[in-house]
Amino acid sequence: MTQAIDTVIYTGKTRTTGGRNGSSRSSDNRLAIDLSGPGSNGPGTNPEQLLGAGWSACFLGAIGKAAQAADVTLPADAAVEAEIDLCRAGEAFLLAARLNVSLPGIDPDLARSLAARAHQICPYSKATRGNIDVTIAVV
Repeated sequence: MTQAIDTVIYTGKTRTTGGRNGSSRSSDNRLAIDLSGPGSNGPGTNPEQLLGAGWSACFLGAIGKAAQAADVTLPADAAVEAEIDLCRAGEAFLLAARLNVSLPGIDPDLARSLAARAHQICPYSKATRGNIDVTIAVV
């Protein structure tokens, strides 16, 4: 089920050539990266790292929204570490993810509550919900 869109806030546009061993560039040229297969010694990053970077940044922003609504000030060193697994099930390829949330100085129960709320707010979490295994942990 998708929610009706009222307004498009931003469109990120990229072009990739060469697949996992190619390169990607954004339409505004602010992103230009080489790609290499996961675990290879190639010069570039890989789609799993890119997903982790985007998701963790968005998730931390969603934690900020949840904290603001709860009148909680986040620590300056708040962080989200994403681990994105490329998996295989028979002939199929799948993803799995772990988001490890660090909110130093925040009560652990409150931190878990903020992380759970962020998982409802974050567009990446919404996009993957029900499609891949996701574990959210407060570390």
